[in-house]
Amino acid sequence: MAEPPRTPVPRGTGRPAAEHRLMRALYREHAGPLYGMVLHLVGGDRQRAEDVVQETLVRAWRHLDRLDPDRDGLRPWLATVARRIVIDGRRSARARPREVPESALDRLPDPAAPAAEDELDRALRLMTITDALGALSAAHRAAITETYLRGRTATEAAAVLGVPPGTVRSRLHYALRALRLALEERGVTP
Repeated sequence: MAEPPRTPVPRGTGRPAAEHRLMRALYREHAGPLYGMVLHLVGGDRQRAEDVVQETLVRAWRHLDRLDPDRDGLRPWLATVARRIVIDGRRSARARPREVPESALDRLPDPAAPAAEDELDRALRLMTITDALGALSAAHRAAITETYLRGRTATEAAAVLGVPPGTVRSRLHYALRALRLALEERGVTP
């Protein structure tokens, strides 16, 4: 965290009224411009911007003994703290798995139902196949996608891919071999 500008404003020394006045003044003077800056940084998410401004002011309150509201360095310090809070939020969001809304969880089949086992097996097979397809080269994956998944002939796939039909057939041959190996590596046997 950036070091706040220093000043001798005693905190917790029997002057809580002075602290409250200072925080109110800080809020009045800096919360609006800070909110505008943060709103831009969080892509217009008003709730997130409010949270960041609040957290910034809480951090300012924690460092009240080192802040000088009369110096010009206060707003840049607040802006730096807010920017770092936004960056930390983005980093932690990337480190966590993506959240799934509860409505998506409601669509999952009941695990006790026999049909659910079939759906679960199907979903697992699809995930395995998708993972195995991802291990192929882009050219091989495109050949399989155009022929097997989109139902095109080698000639039609060649027109879509911009290569000769013989190249599509050759890529398809090697792609199927590579796909078989990738599936075997994942425990799927024909």
